[in-house]
Amino acid sequence: MRADVFLVEGGHATTRSQAQRLIAAGVQWRLADTMPWTRVAKNGDDIPAGARLQLLDAAEARYLSRGGLKLEGALAATGIDPAGLRCLDVGQSTGGFTDCLLQHGAAQVIGVDVGQGQLHERLQGDVRVVAVEGLNARHLTPGALEEACEEALSERVDAEPEDNDTQPQAPYAWMRNGGLVDDGYDDSGDAKEHEIEAFKAERSARAQARAAGRLPTVRRRRAGREQVDVTPAFDLVVGDLSFISLTLVLPALVPLLKERGRMLLLVKPQFELQPGQVGKGGIVRNAGLYAEVEQRLRAACAAAGLRVEAWLASPIEGGDGNREFFIHATRSVP
Repeated sequence: MRADVFLVEGGHATTRSQAQRLIAAGVQWRLADTMPWTRVAKNGDDIPAGARLQLLDAAEARYLSRGGLKLEGALAATGIDPAGLRCLDVGQSTGGFTDCLLQHGAAQVIGVDVGQGQLHERLQGDVRVVAVEGLNARHLTPGALEEACEEALSERVDAEPEDNDTQPQAPYAWMRNGGLVDDGYDDSGDAKEHEIEAFKAERSARAQARAAGRLPTVRRRRAGREQVDVTPAFDLVVGDLSFISLTLVLPALVPLLKERGRMLLLVKPQFELQPGQVGKGGIVRNAGLYAEVEQRLRAACAAAGLRVEAWLASPIEGGDGNREFFIHATRSVP
């Protein structure tokens, strides 16, 4: 089996891209303890079934995506401890930032993403995580977020549940199962055949109406999620957004921060500059433009009522080779 596929199917990596980064960092295998280790040289190398793997550098596998490593470095650099905090993860995607926050003790992470079905299955069942899909961060409001969270945590049930206590009993139904009846049996209370057929028709019509969405429904929290807090006020807001400038998103995020709440956002310069300032392949090649991006985002934070605490380089480059940064800001108190 291909080495990168072997790592994913064996649970050593969550994606093939993560597996390939692990291989670049160093992976070796052997079939028995008495055999020498064989180093994986490239992603397509064959690893036999039953082989034991050894990761020479497992940092890439610490979180569900590289985003977790980026945030981990930013948390350490800024001294932010997520332990016990309610957090908002904007641009949640597969959940790298969310995974990092939870591993550092966050009490809850509500994630928002404009996409659908991206969150890793390991996080989908975590009661500390609420995943809101199909919602653009630019259009966030406290009310819209709270409503979207309720939808994510709930299911729709019939407003008028079926009353099984009124189900008629078929006449002499038990007799067809070998029962006996004596001459004194009184059948006056048995349901008539036309009553049973009418009941069946009613149930069938109800099932068809439900399938067509014609029955009135009410929203009900799913089992195990009844007590989840969806108050749209957070101690910490983190974000990893693409194809949009943070200057357009900041005004929507500030109302979701508690007083003195903190914001730690990944800055991707290629999405903060004009198309003519970005080189071929979406790479920012003029390092002098980074200062322009920083100045623009500092001004946007000030206009939104945020105080910039730090501007720092991401410990890891973007997957396309672009340099990335983090901006740390706090909500100003009037």
